[in-house]
Amino acid sequence: MLSDGETSQTAQSRNRFARRWRAMPTVALVVTAVALIPFVSLFVLAGGDSEGVWPHLARNVLPRSLGETFALLAGVGVVTSMVGITTAWLVARYRFAGRDFLHWALVLPLAIPTYLSAYCFVEIMDFTGPLQNGLRVLTGFSHPSQYWFPEIRSLPGAIFVMSAVLYPYVYLTCRLVFEMQGSTVIDTSRVLGASGWRQFVRVAAPLARPALVAGATLAMLEALNDIGAVEFLGVRTLTFSVFDTWLNRGSLAGAAQIALVMLVFVAVMMAAERKARGDRRYAPTRASGQSLTQARLSGPGAVLAFIACALPPIIGFGAPVALMIVRAARRLDQFADPALADAAFNSIMVSASAAVIAVAASFTVVAAQRATPGRLFSASLRLVTLGYAVPGSVLAIGTLFAFTRFDNGFDAFMRGHFGIATGLLLSGSAAIVIYAMAVRFLSIAHGSLESGYSRLSGHLAMASRTLGRSETGTLLAIEFPLLKRAFATAGLFVFVDAMKELSATILLRPFNFSTLATFVYEKASRALFEDATVAALAIVAIGMVPVILLSRMQRNPDRPV
Repeated sequence: MLSDGETSQTAQSRNRFARRWRAMPTVALVVTAVALIPFVSLFVLAGGDSEGVWPHLARNVLPRSLGETFALLAGVGVVTSMVGITTAWLVARYRFAGRDFLHWALVLPLAIPTYLSAYCFVEIMDFTGPLQNGLRVLTGFSHPSQYWFPEIRSLPGAIFVMSAVLYPYVYLTCRLVFEMQGSTVIDTSRVLGASGWRQFVRVAAPLARPALVAGATLAMLEALNDIGAVEFLGVRTLTFSVFDTWLNRGSLAGAAQIALVMLVFVAVMMAAERKARGDRRYAPTRASGQSLTQARLSGPGAVLAFIACALPPIIGFGAPVALMIVRAARRLDQFADPALADAAFNSIMVSASAAVIAVAASFTVVAAQRATPGRLFSASLRLVTLGYAVPGSVLAIGTLFAFTRFDNGFDAFMRGHFGIATGLLLSGSAAIVIYAMAVRFLSIAHGSLESGYSRLSGHLAMASRTLGRSETGTLLAIEFPLLKRAFATAGLFVFVDAMKELSATILLRPFNFSTLATFVYEKASRALFEDATVAALAIVAIGMVPVILLSRMQRNPDRPV
């Protein structure tokens, strides 16, 4: 029992804490409101005059775009699910030669953006590429009409290209579930007579269904966000229609209206994902010390397992990287190209700025959620995670509209009152790109910091305050040091994703401003991909950092953050 004096002292301490942190929820709500500006602007813009373009779009553009978008996402979802869950089961359940290497090699395709994969596979599978050249040497054919070869610039080609680099989303989520299922369920099914294949189909795969659906949804969202690959491969998705309507037809309002259709498409996807997962919760048995028993394979079984697990990273990572290395060796002069140096500097500047802003904003939101518990308040703050679910082209339209309206209004004010023309202060600078990147990847930083906080015991803060530290002192002296890895992880992932982002950057960048992603896009769109292979390799090398980090984190999930 506390005495009256102790109770009064505790109440005063709580009051001081409340006053000190009273501004935190307000700041978090401001961060959320700022992150929602592009979405509000999009609705306002879509309600404007599209100058008669919308009837044409609804009649001639949307039907094809919707059909090809649905077909692309369905294909990517099916292929990534099949490849991801199969390889995850083989790696988690069996031991065979090369398994330890393939355990992390299967993640490497995530380092290659979809647009780079498309550029490389067109080079590999085109008439003048190594595959068709080799086929003609072996068969003696000299003209394409003499033989059949799959057309890479097609919808099936786009499904193949994107699935080759997006299947790790399914592989990672399913592998973690399989490794944490424990041996009890699998051993029971084996005692009841189930073979290895039936154990997978009837027991393991159904238990991994929530992870499978979540991973496939992430892969499909990445496919929906892509603009470089679909344009290069001749697939007219909704994302391409937004791009085409805005830049080629000159109708920002029409592009915004298509973007709203994309928002509906995304909402339907997310609702379907939640419905597919339902309320399923499977408690892992790994905590009891019974990790999944790995059966040893030998002979033909080991060979087949190795081939099944080796082909995805060879196709998705090995082949594109090998092509880029060969082509870059012919363009060593590119290392001295001033345009490439400028693009690299711009990429680092934009990505680093977006990472710092996203991490700081996410920390504010997560800290406010902890300091001010409440379902309604937490739900409102979670709106900051909308950006990652929305394609970059959609986000770009709302961002541009909001920034240009601000710039025009401020310019009019300065002209009217001071006779000074300010011009496009924000929308004509890199600030608009940094803002869009920070909003788009805010959810990544939010997830990393939230995960880090969830591993901190609540007793730490209570013990610190009992010993006389304020909440601010507890945060600086106790929580910050323990969250350093979470902060570093969040910043790293935002930095690398911003380096690879193309959809928003290509639409928002100022004149004479290129990043590594837009540098590669410009060269490839002019059939000069070989001149951009040095930049492409730089993107891949940077992208490998979080991929390796993610693989190591999953191999040591119990390591404290």
